Amino acid sequence: MSYYNEEFETLPRQALEALQLKRLQATVARVCTSVPFYRQSFDRAGITPDSVKSLADLQRLPFTLKQNMRDSYPYGLFAAPMEEIVRIHASSGTTGKPTVVGYTRKDIDTWSELMARSYAAAGVHRGDIIHNSYGYGLFTGGLGAHYGAEKLGASVIPMSGGNTKKQILIMKDFGSTVLTCTPSYSLFMSEAAREEGVDFRELKLRVGIFGAEPWSEAMRSEIEEKLNLCAIDIYGLSEIMGPGVAIECCEAKKGLHIWEDHFIPEIINPETGEVLPEGERGELVITTITKEGIPLIRYRTRDITSLTYEPCACGRTHARLTRMTGRSDDMLIIRGVNVFPSQIESILMGIEGVEPHYVLIVDRKDNLDSLEVQVEVDERLFSDEIKVLQSLSQRVEKEIKDILGISCRVRLVEPQTITRSEGKAKRVIDNRKSS
Repeated sequence: MSYYNEEFETLPRQALEALQLKRLQATVARVCTSVPFYRQSFDRAGITPDSVKSLADLQRLPFTLKQNMRDSYPYGLFAAPMEEIVRIHASSGTTGKPTVVGYTRKDIDTWSELMARSYAAAGVHRGDIIHNSYGYGLFTGGLGAHYGAEKLGASVIPMSGGNTKKQILIMKDFGSTVLTCTPSYSLFMSEAAREEGVDFRELKLRVGIFGAEPWSEAMRSEIEEKLNLCAIDIYGLSEIMGPGVAIECCEAKKGLHIWEDHFIPEIINPETGEVLPEGERGELVITTITKEGIPLIRYRTRDITSLTYEPCACGRTHARLTRMTGRSDDMLIIRGVNVFPSQIESILMGIEGVEPHYVLIVDRKDNLDSLEVQVEVDERLFSDEIKVLQSLSQRVEKEIKDILGISCRVRLVEPQTITRSEGKAKRVIDNRKSS
C-alpha cells in the first residue's frame, strides 16, 4: 500500500466523523461572521452556529449555488481579507460570469497535500516524471497537478495543453512515466503519436491520471489499450478546490476516495433537494471544512454520482464516489427520456468499428425532438462498401434504442472529422436552445 499521509488517510470512521464535526462547526461560525451572504442565508433559515450539534444538522443548512457565486462576483464570498489571498483562480465563465475562487497560503498547502495524496493513491511516487498536460492559468487543473507533484517529490514537466506533436516528443525524450490531462485529450495524443510514428508501448508511461470531464469504463479500456498505461479517474472542481478532491486508488479502481477530513459529501435528489441514502445515485453536494479563502457550505456541484462507505481494499477509510455519469445540467431530455452523453459513450465504446470521438446533435422540428449521433468510424471500415457502413449505423441505432429507449439517427463520419479538444471535449450541440 502506498500512502502520502497514512494517519489521516486511514483514520477510523468514528475519529474521522468527530474531526468533520469539529471542523464543520468552526467553518459555520467563520462564514457567519465574515461572509454577508451566509449570514443572511442562515438568518432566513433560522440557523446560528450553535445549531450545528451533529453531522446530521448539516442537512438543515441552505445550499450554495453557482449562481450565488456569480451574484457575489468577484470577491463577495471570500472569507479572508485580500491581503491574505495569495492565489486567484476562476472558471471559464462560458455560461455567465466566471466563478472566482481565492486561496490563502494554508489553502495552497492543503491543496498541494491532497494532490500529493491523490498521486500516491494512483501509485505515483518520488521517482516518477509527471508530464502535466492540464492547462495552466485561471483554470485550476495545471497548477493544482503541478504543486501536488512537487509536494510528493516527483519530477514535473509543466507542459500545459496544446502543441501535441511536441508533447509526444517530450514524453519520449524525457522518459515521462505519468501523464495528467483530460481523457479525451489522451486519445487525441494517441492519434498524434501514430501520425508521428511513435508507439506508446515504447514509452515509459505507466500511469495516466485523467479528469475534468465524465468518461466511461469503455473509454478507460480504450485509453489503456492505446496508451499502454493504467488509467486512473480523478475528480475536482475549482469552486471546491481544484483537482484532487477525490481519486481512484490503483489497488481497487472501484470508486474515487473523497478526502473527508477536508470535505463532507452528500448525495441529493436534484429535483427536491432531499438527501439520498448510501448507494443511491443523485447530485453531489460538498461542504468544505478547512478552506480559508472561500469556504462553501453545501455547494451543489451538479455532478451525478453515488456514495459508498464500504471498506476499500487499499485500506483508506474515506468514502468513495462512483464514476460520474454526467451533470444534472448536462442531462438531455429527449421526448421525455433522460439521457446523459456518457451513457451513449458507453454504448458506442462497446461496438467494434467506431472510434471514441462523437458529438450529439439535438434539434426540434414541429415540436418534436430529434437526436443525431455523429461518430467516427475506424479507418479500415470507412473504405468498406456502403452496405457495411449502413449495417453498422443500424446496429448503433438499435443498441441505443434497446438500452436507452430513444430513437436516434446515427451518422458515421470518417476519421479525424470531429473537432478535437485539448481541454474538455464538447460532446453536445443542443440547437433547441437557440430555436
